[in-house]
Amino acid sequence: MTNFIECIAPSNIALVKYWGKKDIQIPQNPSLSFTLSESVTRTKVLFEKGKGNTEFLFEGKHAPNFETKISTFRTLWENKYPSLKNYDLKIESQNSFPHSAGIASSASSMASLSLCFSELLKNEGILDLDKNSFLENASSFARLGSGSACRSLYGGVVTWGQWREGTSDEYATEIPELSKKWSSWGDAILLVSSKEKPVSSRQGHALMMDHPYAESRFSNARNRLTELYKVMLEEDLLKFCEIVETEALELHGLMMNSNPSFILMKPESLAIIEKVRAFRIETKIPACFTLDAGPNIHLLYPLEKKAEIKDFVNNELSPLLEEGKWIDDKVGMGPEVFGAK
Repeated sequence: MTNFIECIAPSNIALVKYWGKKDIQIPQNPSLSFTLSESVTRTKVLFEKGKGNTEFLFEGKHAPNFETKISTFRTLWENKYPSLKNYDLKIESQNSFPHSAGIASSASSMASLSLCFSELLKNEGILDLDKNSFLENASSFARLGSGSACRSLYGGVVTWGQWREGTSDEYATEIPELSKKWSSWGDAILLVSSKEKPVSSRQGHALMMDHPYAESRFSNARNRLTELYKVMLEEDLLKFCEIVETEALELHGLMMNSNPSFILMKPESLAIIEKVRAFRIETKIPACFTLDAGPNIHLLYPLEKKAEIKDFVNNELSPLLEEGKWIDDKVGMGPEVFGAK
């Protein structure tokens, strides 16, 4: 195969979480996220005319479980763009961070694959859309592979779910007025554990269907997003920290109250949370924690305080991390297309 598309898409960290969905990957509440810069998936799709075969390699190895998911995802595209059935595809994917450990690897992987499919169809003359419609279409398909993936098609501060004019349950949207104000924020991703989660996000979402606090949760999230938008617009940093941390703890509280109940945080996660709060009080630096559905902590902070944060992580938090590892990340500009031949 000589023709290929190569794309990089970032992960994202939700400030207001997507947790609970209706049919066809429609969120029960809107969400808001920072797009990351260094935590990315690079996907290369080699294609040629053929019988519609799919081969998938993850980090250089065949991965049957992932291949099944990729084939199902490809079928969704073929239902709308039947011409895609006429291509044999070899898909090679690799992450810059551990997958299935609560750093939204499915978000970056499905976003990068959606972008590759979109670019392939565009280059072959099958897809003809303006830039905004092109991204909306790719975001809508990414959502079908992994809900939060739809947010990884945009940079900066991104929302998904209907809550104001211009937002949609079908695809994500960047919020440019917030991206401009919050582009200089860092995210120190503290790796408590790189092991695969015992309960997947898909299973967690399913447990929200009959959750005793489901309606309260969805109402809280909608109200919290509206409040967070206002706080971020005003750049009230301490209030930002308060809302983001409350939201993260509510997410994990929902897991503990599910039936069956499950806990994804580790003792080290709780120890880090306590240290982050003490650090903020002591230094007056508006650094705060959040978590996705996993044990790892995202330490968010203004980049102008990076030196202090690095010292804090290396000197105080490192003993709580898996082999002392953490990812030095920040708010990013969104996906990139590297090859289209």
